[in-house]
Amino acid sequence: MNVEALPFTLLILLAELSVGSLILLVIWDARSILTPAFVKLTAAILLAFAAAPFVLAVNITPVDEVDGYPLDSGLMPEIRWALGVFLALHIPYVLATLRESKLLSLATGGVASIAGLAAIVLLAQLVALPTWGTAATVISLLVGTAVVGAVSLGMVLGHWYLVTPRLPDRPLTQMTFFAVIAIVLQGILMVANLLIPVRIDPAGSASDIALSTNPVFWMRIGPGLLFSLVLVFMAWQASRIHAMQSATGLLYLAMGAVLGGEAVARGLMFVTAIPL
Repeated sequence: MNVEALPFTLLILLAELSVGSLILLVIWDARSILTPAFVKLTAAILLAFAAAPFVLAVNITPVDEVDGYPLDSGLMPEIRWALGVFLALHIPYVLATLRESKLLSLATGGVASIAGLAAIVLLAQLVALPTWGTAATVISLLVGTAVVGAVSLGMVLGHWYLVTPRLPDRPLTQMTFFAVIAIVLQGILMVANLLIPVRIDPAGSASDIALSTNPVFWMRIGPGLLFSLVLVFMAWQASRIHAMQSATGLLYLAMGAVLGGEAVARGLMFVTAIPL
């Protein structure tokens, strides 16, 4: 793992968490399957989540490389702007949810989601130079955003069932099913990226051997993917029979495994140039 890359790793992780959670909240709210009180509370929480990547991006010094890993540092101003717009649009979104103005909240939340997606794509381009192609990092970060957002929002939603047990199963059941599909897709993409040669090897000619014998890599596969998939699948099954307390507990564990696995994946990318 590259210590110099930790700020960029954390920036990507925080952006995925905040953007993914907001997008899914807006989509689920648009389908009218969430209670207004839950939307209000979660929107306020996500305002704080949106501030974290913006503050970090403002305080990161742009560099052309981190320990041999080239970065497109010229994109940092655009990344800051995108994250700033994403944060700024959260304010009218939260106000609209508090007023229970459905049309306005969906409009502001939708525009904020677009700004967030732009930030994710720009972050992917920032780290894409040594990988096999920009598509590798863009798709990897977008799928990672979906996984982190689904598991995190699902965990918060699970707590809402503990407060209001008579809520219908559909919101959490569909959220956990979406998370299962996203994790499976993430695993497929990881295999594909492992098979395609990178353009620049930051670690030198022995990186393939180092990766296969690196215990951190197996942490990504084990707890980060397989264990996460099992937990989310079990949470999906539990939600289908309205065992919401069990589903929430499983999502607690899954959120830790997913966030840990995503952090490991982004950290390893700065060593191998492989989006994992």
